[in-house]
Amino acid sequence: MTLQLSEEDHSRVSAAIAAAEARSDGEIIAAATPLSDSYHDVALHWAVLALIAVLAWAAIWPWGLEWWLDLFLGSWRPESTLRELLTFLMILAVLKFTAVLLILKYMPLRLALTPGATKTRRVRRRAISVFKAGAERRTVGRTGILIYLSMGERRAEIVADEAILKVTTPETWGEAMAALLEGVKAGKAADGIVAAIEQVGAVLAEHFPRSATDTNEIPDKLIEL
Repeated sequence: MTLQLSEEDHSRVSAAIAAAEARSDGEIIAAATPLSDSYHDVALHWAVLALIAVLAWAAIWPWGLEWWLDLFLGSWRPESTLRELLTFLMILAVLKFTAVLLILKYMPLRLALTPGATKTRRVRRRAISVFKAGAERRTVGRTGILIYLSMGERRAEIVADEAILKVTTPETWGEAMAALLEGVKAGKAADGIVAAIEQVGAVLAEHFPRSATDTNEIPDKLIEL
């Protein structure tokens, strides 16, 4: 999965950040990533579920196991022993487990089978990690804020430093989030990021108007992860 953000897109985002910060003491960081998590555990969970389903099928319809074994080995032979049946069941379960793992290497399918709540949690966790590494406590007034976009999950997060958290609520960023995701859904990620920056800038200008001592503490650029 690619972000497909051009040099022009990067320039537009940088200009939007500079314009927004010109009105406040806030520092805006914009970051975008193709995917926030590999979701390997999700693939593993589905593979285990397939394995359990095979075992459950054999427990409910044991004659079905014998039918399949006769189909593979031929029916003109002595009655299957318990050892043969259990060995066949083990092979069948392992094959199902492995097949599901291989199929779910295809990321679009893995994402489609990942619960929405799981994707939301992973995106939020990655956004907080990026914020802690690149913005938290890096400004004198603790006025850093991250706009984070994860394209694969089609989700976004806004993470703010402590001074901003004191005067805002999650609902404060509703319009910014809506503008961001609207652009992404329209296939214009850069437009969404720029619109979100403008909305965030307006909130920062209201609560943290630019002072005479303000300096640019974090570079005005889009970070691709």
